[in-house]
Amino acid sequence: MTEIWALVGTVQQWTFEWVVGPFLFAIGEAIYLEEAFNALEGVIVGLFALIVIYLVVRPLEIWRPVERWADQRAVRTDVIYTMINHLGVVPLALFILLDPLERQFHALLDDFGMVPWTLDQTFPALQAWPVATMVIYVFVFDFFEYWRHRFQHRLTWWWSLHALHHSQTQMTLWTDTRNHLLDDVIRHVWLVTVALLVGAPPASYLLVVVLIMAVESLSHANVRLSFGSIGDRLVVSPLFHRVHHAVEQSGARWGCNFAVLFPVWDILFRTARYDRGYLPTGIMPDGEPDYGDGFWRQQVVGVVRLAKALVGRAPPSPTADAVRDAR
Repeated sequence: MTEIWALVGTVQQWTFEWVVGPFLFAIGEAIYLEEAFNALEGVIVGLFALIVIYLVVRPLEIWRPVERWADQRAVRTDVIYTMINHLGVVPLALFILLDPLERQFHALLDDFGMVPWTLDQTFPALQAWPVATMVIYVFVFDFFEYWRHRFQHRLTWWWSLHALHHSQTQMTLWTDTRNHLLDDVIRHVWLVTVALLVGAPPASYLLVVVLIMAVESLSHANVRLSFGSIGDRLVVSPLFHRVHHAVEQSGARWGCNFAVLFPVWDILFRTARYDRGYLPTGIMPDGEPDYGDGFWRQQVVGVVRLAKALVGRAPPSPTADAVRDAR
């Protein structure tokens, strides 16, 4: 692990000195040098993770695909989402947006003489068990991610954005990043808030985000793969998550298999389903607009749907009859 972080640091320093730094000076925005340097770490780690994910997951999709499509324009659009999300635009923008808020939070704590707590400082025995500390952080983040996902389906205004993710009928390893940009902002604010509340240090937070990214890429993959009757109850598999994306499950007040990493939350809160196979994916046609294949069109449709939801004109959720018909 130390060698990996050393490599990340080397690439970060080189990229900043030869690319990012000169660019910021050229456009007269040197004020953001420190923020850009810090944000680069997340971008570089995301790039490394994406390369590994592709090398591992893409062969699985070729080996045992659930579906084959002659026209893959929708898949190519998801690749654009991945490039934007993991390789610079979204991470840098969110860092510039959220870093000042995080600093204000710590400044507020300083004003009241409070020291931000971390798990291993509160429980000193964990300092000798860094892996155990990391596992605890992962479970805590996953618990909050489960409930964020539940809210995305439960709250009509949030579903108006999240429906873009569910509109994909050609699910692949790229689909995990098919999110409206506003939804990405909300998610990162949520994750950063959780990190501040549980005292996760930046390195632990970054590793958790990378782990979530890796598992989500696999769980969205176009591959016939489960981890068996026991394994599917321990870690989210492509089969387990495909049921969540099934047409019959989509809607603001419908859904199952919400877990991101560990199905234990679905089991505990009675939202797990193991009785379905590799179903067609997409969203119900009841009042749902066609998002199309283009990135910008999808972003515009999402904003329009959000506006309608906020003024009480959102399309209705699927009815029980419609769900039965979809089966």
